Amino acid sequence: MVFKRFLGALGVGGPSVDTVLDGGAVVPGGVLTGRVLVEGGSMDVEIERITLDFIARVEREHEEGESDGTVAFHRAQVGGAFRLAEGERFEVPFSVPVPWETPITELYGQPLGIALGVRTELAVASAVDKGDLDPLLVRPMPVQEAVLEAFGQLGFGFRSADLELGRISGTGQTLPFYQEIELIPPPQYGHVMNEVEVSLIASPSGLEVVLEADKRGGIFSSGHDVVHRHTVAHGDVGRADFTGLVDSWVAQLTGSRRGDHGAAYGHGGHHHGHGDHDDHHGHGGIGAGAVVAGVAAGVVGGFVAAEIIDEIGDAFEGDD
Repeated sequence: MVFKRFLGALGVGGPSVDTVLDGGAVVPGGVLTGRVLVEGGSMDVEIERITLDFIARVEREHEEGESDGTVAFHRAQVGGAFRLAEGERFEVPFSVPVPWETPITELYGQPLGIALGVRTELAVASAVDKGDLDPLLVRPMPVQEAVLEAFGQLGFGFRSADLELGRISGTGQTLPFYQEIELIPPPQYGHVMNEVEVSLIASPSGLEVVLEADKRGGIFSSGHDVVHRHTVAHGDVGRADFTGLVDSWVAQLTGSRRGDHGAAYGHGGHHHGHGDHDDHHGHGGIGAGAVVAGVAAGVVGGFVAAEIIDEIGDAFEGDD
């Protein structure tokens, strides 16, 4: 028995854990359900707790360039203390709230290349076993989808999406990172800006939309960034003209003027990574038509989002 305990301390013959998430993508502010399957090893053990960590692959900008790593942004205990007998099988069902600011990983079934996962930790006799990692798929809420769809209707195309370590100042952001969706402007705006970066910060009341346009320089002026911030409510879906609203936001970006829906701030460079980001708010879309085609083109063009989802273990490899 002493030798068994020694092997157990080394992780040999200890309990195994497998988490099964209910099928389909969740939405920010929704609920993730599933069950944790625990199977006893070669000895009886005392399980202290079972926890789930939501983790994300994020980028960080610094003086040497960019690097990426993982951030745990939500933790939930789904199982308390119990005794697990040798060879016994035990099932723990769970229902865990999904944080409102959880990034979206797909749109209209197209992966965006964002790597999110749910890691299961099993605490056994004061030792923690990070025993299971499962991909977390997140689709947009209706208000997020309405904003992105509006951009698509206006002819914007998808370029890429990523998660940036840092905070957008002046917003209600609570997570240590934010999502950026980069869109390519249609021809009518191509002469004034290179791209638009959209951040959608959700909350129980609605959505803060931060828009940053990379404006082209002219003969007598250099290029610069323009940032706007706007808000919409969940209840605006089905009532507001999102295409018209987003069109007015884009007009403000290109005109660099203050509007009724938000304030514009010009600055000389990006404030991403571990620093704060200037205020900006707006709806961005990768909806039907040209936008969905833009997502597909991004994947075919080397964005390889599907591989990130299929091999999420590799995406987080080395960060334990």
